[in-house]
Amino acid sequence: MRGVLSAPRSAEAATMTTEGDSPALALRPRDAARVLGVSARTLWGWTQAGLVPCVRVGSGKRKTVLYPVADLQAWLTRQSEAAKGGN
Repeated sequence: MRGVLSAPRSAEAATMTTEGDSPALALRPRDAARVLGVSARTLWGWTQAGLVPCVRVGSGKRKTVLYPVADLQAWLTRQSEAAKGGN
């Protein structure tokens, strides 16, 4: 199920939903990068460094990487709070 995502740049106002009635539980890398407002390459770097929450699904050599929406929202909130606290 692939839908159109809409998300403002603001972390607090970000909505991660699909075209259907039910919100997505997890996003594919390209969709997650678009929602976060970064390139897919940047997101992959963060993923490899363990900075952004993700789940690897499947077995064998080629596992699928998914980004749970709830975890991304919590991560964005923590990043926003850390940025406010650092100023």
